[in-house]
Amino acid sequence: MKRISCLLLLCCSLQAFAQERDPAASGTVATDDLRAVPLYEEHELIRWINDNRHLQQVRDKDNCQLVQDIEARAEVLRLPSYQFLWGDMLAWGVCVPKQPRRGMAMIWKAAEQGLPAALEQLGRYYYSGTLVQQNRERAAPLMQEAASLGFEKAQFTWARWLLEGAGSPLDYPQAYLWLKQIVTADPARHREAERLSQGLAARMPPHKVKELNHQLLF
Repeated sequence: MKRISCLLLLCCSLQAFAQERDPAASGTVATDDLRAVPLYEEHELIRWINDNRHLQQVRDKDNCQLVQDIEARAEVLRLPSYQFLWGDMLAWGVCVPKQPRRGMAMIWKAAEQGLPAALEQLGRYYYSGTLVQQNRERAAPLMQEAASLGFEKAQFTWARWLLEGAGSPLDYPQAYLWLKQIVTADPARHREAERLSQGLAARMPPHKVKELNHQLLF
């Protein structure tokens, strides 16, 4: 309770300080060099997370100035995007002392709230044994869930895993449909989606592939 009260006070103090300096600058932190760094909009942070640019933004562009704000929004407000960001910072020691166990616990909280990037990252970590003991049985449902939420990165990865032997043949049809429904202007991604979908098609009976392609017409 004491920690939560302190973090709440921190949130209020930061906002009050920003508004005192500039009443229009809600959610802004002033720095010693007088350069104001706005707190991230959630949709903006999610875009950075999806592009794997969130840690670079905090460390290289904002010079670790928003650490306390990020912690408060993760620990007190429990915003999933901030939970993921804070967890990743802790896991890899970005702007804060490295605490992998605490960081992973925070990423799990984001995943439990349904953040696709958190589910996808946990899946990758368990699949490869990054920070955690390798456990591909645990990795598969995490990646599949992220893919089911429309996260393209997860849809590509899930299809690759299926071709490597993860999951079961019952998972092929949905993975095939996800790949066929991807819209991209990137030629490399387009080719990869086609390669993976053809690989899945080769593992299904021809009549099933025909049925799936018919579904894509409607």
